[in-house]
Amino acid sequence: MKRILAGLLFLILTACTAIPTSDPMQLTTASLPDLGTAPELTNDTWLNVDAPLRLADLRGKVVALDMWTFGCINCQHVIPSLKQWDETYRDQGLVIIGNHFPEFSYEADLNNLKDAVKRYDIKYAVAQDNEALTWNAYNNQYWPALYLIDKRGHIRYVHIGEGAYSQTESAIQTLLAETYP
Repeated sequence: MKRILAGLLFLILTACTAIPTSDPMQLTTASLPDLGTAPELTNDTWLNVDAPLRLADLRGKVVALDMWTFGCINCQHVIPSLKQWDETYRDQGLVIIGNHFPEFSYEADLNNLKDAVKRYDIKYAVAQDNEALTWNAYNNQYWPALYLIDKRGHIRYVHIGEGAYSQTESAIQTLLAETYP
């Protein structure tokens, strides 16, 4: 029950903290609320990286954590934007992580996930989350959902579903421009 209430509170808070600007290109650091420390990543199985990624090791970088599953059409629609942001902002300090939590049993198969990553030509890090450890740590309930984590390890932006691509990119730019430490 506590978990459900915490999840509802999180959704209410994120819904109530929409970025207050009519022009998404005019975001400021002050317009991105601090939603608290991001839960650490505990995934053991990773694709496209040599070793598991941990947020503690990514301080000083902006992390875009995408909750997805390869069979979800909405998740598939988000992939081109994630790939573009990875290509555009990787050298500026953006780290994109696709946290793959399966909806159906065939999506839990690692070989099927590997095939999907290859088919969609995903170059950024992908973590397999079959046990829902990261999914549950973020109290996530939706595919796709994107969490932007600042250089200090705090969640600063959440978007559920498709769309808001220019607003999300502006939030990425804003977080990349922040100084650290």
